[in-house]
Formats: sequence, C-alpha cells, structure tokens
Amino acid sequence: MTNISVNAEHSYQVKFTDTWRKDLSEILEARVRVAIIVSETYSPDLTDLMNLESEIHVFQVPDGEDGKNIATLHKLWNWLGAAGFTRSDLIVGIGGGAITDVAGFVAASWLRGLDWVAVPTSLAGMVDASVGGKTGINSDYGKNLIGAFHSPIAVVIDTEFLKTLSDRDFAAGMAEVIKCGFIADTAILDLAALHTVESLRTNPPVVSELVQRAVTVKAHVVSADFKESFVREALNYGHTLGHAIEIHSKFQLRHGEAVSIGLVYAAELAAMRGLITEAELSLHRSILLSYGLPITFERQAWQKLAPLLALDKKARGNTIRFVALNGIGSTIRLEDLTSAELDSAYERISL
Repeated sequence: MTNISVNAEHSYQVKFTDTWRKDLSEILEARVRVAIIVSETYSPDLTDLMNLESEIHVFQVPDGEDGKNIATLHKLWNWLGAAGFTRSDLIVGIGGGAITDVAGFVAASWLRGLDWVAVPTSLAGMVDASVGGKTGINSDYGKNLIGAFHSPIAVVIDTEFLKTLSDRDFAAGMAEVIKCGFIADTAILDLAALHTVESLRTNPPVVSELVQRAVTVKAHVVSADFKESFVREALNYGHTLGHAIEIHSKFQLRHGEAVSIGLVYAAELAAMRGLITEAELSLHRSILLSYGLPITFERQAWQKLAPLLALDKKARGNTIRFVALNGIGSTIRLEDLTSAELDSAYERISL
C-alpha cells in the first residue's frame, strides 16, 4: 500500500497500514504527553500504547454527533489543563469522523495549536473527515459551523477497522466514496457499480483500492486549495441539502445517508439546467440504491429544510451556492438558482 501526501499549511502523510498500533507507537514515542480521544461506546485495545514511556491520557467523549458540542469541548479543555498539556504534547483521535473532528478542533484551540494525529475507524472517517484539516463542532444553527483549519501531522488508516462496522455504517461511508467518483475519479464509480455492501465486505482488496482512490481525490483537492475556495468546494457535492437533512432529522440519519439524498438532489438541479444527462442522473440513483442508501426524503419537510440551506458554509451573503456536475468528473458552482428550481428539484426527490 502506497502512502499519500497532503500539502496544506504543512505537509503530512496518509499512511496505509495493517499494523496501526505499531505505526502510531512510532509517532508517540518522542512525546512527553499524549491525549488519546476515543468514543464512550467504542475504544480499541490500547494496551500496547500504554507501555510506551510517554504519559498517555485516554479521554472518552460521547459517540457521533452527540459529542460535537461546546460541552464536550469544554470538558476536554479542562482535562488537558489538569494534565498539564503543553505545546510540545500531542492529541490523537481514534474513531469515526465525529471523533477526529473534535480531536482536531481541541488540538487547534488548546494553546493556539497542538500537533494531532487522526486514526479513523469508520469508512466515512477514512475517506473524508480525517483528511483535509477541517476540524470542528456543531452549533444549534448548523453542522460544523464552529471550527478551524488545522491539519494533522499524520493520518493512519488500517482498513481492518472496517470489519467492526455495521452494514448500515459501511454503506453510509460508501456515499462519500461514491461522491469522490462523481466529482473526480470515475474508476470509483466503475468499481462500486460491480458490488454491493455484502460483496464488498468479502473483498478487502477492492475496499482498500476504493479507500485509496477516494483519499487520493481528497488529498489532491486539499493540496490545491486548503481553505476552501471553489476548488475545495467540490468536496461538498451533495452536502448542502445533506447537512440540512442531518439537522432536521436530529442526526438520526447517518451523515452518508443524508449526503446520498443530497447527491441526488444536486444531480436533479444539474439535470434541470441541462448540465448532465438523464442517464447521468439515473446513475446517481442506481449506484446509491445498490448500497441500500436513501435517495428520497419527506415531502412535508421542505418548508423546514429550505431555510437551513442558507446556513451552509458555502453560502455568501444571501446567496445559496450548490456544487453541481456539468458532466461526470467535472464540477461547477450554481449560485443563481431560483426558489422555483429548488422547490421543483425537491419535489422530484420527495416521498
């Protein structure tokens, strides 16, 4: 497996391994203090790390979006203060995307910036949250509205973690993989179209290739545009409506499930403008459905979802901006959409 370089405010490696404890130990051994942030509901065996000479502190936080709030952040700050963490110490986030989001933001905000390492354990975390340096927590007004750009010094990916996922979580992660196929690497779509969740989970080499391809897409985009001008906005394909649906559902839907719906909605907008063909629109539906992902949402929810679109991070002033395709593998920004277009596209994806 080949490592992937990311060049942001500093350069770092996304390391693919089947011995994540060994690789992480090599990073930790030179540090006096290390804070390892994990979920309350899932903590991998850290025995080997406890035998290091470094002073290891393990902090558990609520799982998923429940932990991405100011209360969790405040508790972590107090823990770091009580443990005497200094600027030469290290933060490690081991878990899904929510864990690495929080760990990265704690690292960005404590003493104005500590080094941190991401060890993603979910498919979505591997291909999306852990790479790129976007860290943060949620606000009552939207997802990831409070945060900072603060890249890790390393990302350690061991796809063995994926065996611990439920089929639902695996499928949700595939939404982010498939997104990378639509915006940049069509080989991802070709590979994904040959499989289902069940067949992929019995084919580790294909899973590894899909993860590496998706990470390569993200690393390339982030290296070209760290702080999210239009180039990096491509990574938010499907996320404008997706984030609104997550908030509306009170995070009962997985991130990838909401993004799946958002992908089809964005494709409907593009098709209405004549930017993609009906066949390309149908490909969105068919490939996502083949992984058991949702592609529709409640019709009556639109009046509550529409105002949430204005809280999307891509919005500027009163202008709502969508990432859309003008062909598979090519993105464009839509910022002159009318209310009638937005309503019509939603009608086409509503139950």
